[in-house]
Amino acid sequence: MEKIASFTVNHLKLVPGVYVSRKDTVGEEVITTFDLRMTAPNKEPVMNTAEIHTIEHLGATFLRNDKEFGDRTIYFGPMGCRTGFYLVLAGDLDSRDIVDLLTRLFEFIRDFEGDIPGAAARDCGNYLDQNLAMANFLAARYLDNVLYNISEDQLVYPE
Repeated sequence: MEKIASFTVNHLKLVPGVYVSRKDTVGEEVITTFDLRMTAPNKEPVMNTAEIHTIEHLGATFLRNDKEFGDRTIYFGPMGCRTGFYLVLAGDLDSRDIVDLLTRLFEFIRDFEGDIPGAAARDCGNYLDQNLAMANFLAARYLDNVLYNISEDQLVYPE
């Protein structure tokens, strides 16, 4: 079997950032998959499932309600390795194109208080596995360490 593209990224050199993971074409439409890397792979602890779950609920809610990108949002969810998230958007986009969107998204998560959208037994298959305080903390960390002063090495995969 051929190795898939995400397994060809050098995770030993990868730093937290916003990367174009792949671009696919569906009919006439380009679909861009972004790698939102929140922790340094194999160097930092991975995120726990509860905070990932909370970020997923808040992130998906925010993105699908965004005036500009709501209709273009196809998927937002965690990576299996628990070092970040994938964001799939309709359109031929580059990393810089979504920094403002991600800044608004992670400020929303950082500042969120109250009931987590969809965190009820009727709405979610594992509704008790949530950690809002850690989701707030991780969003603030991503904003401070990546989004507020993003550099070129945080926008393009390392060689």
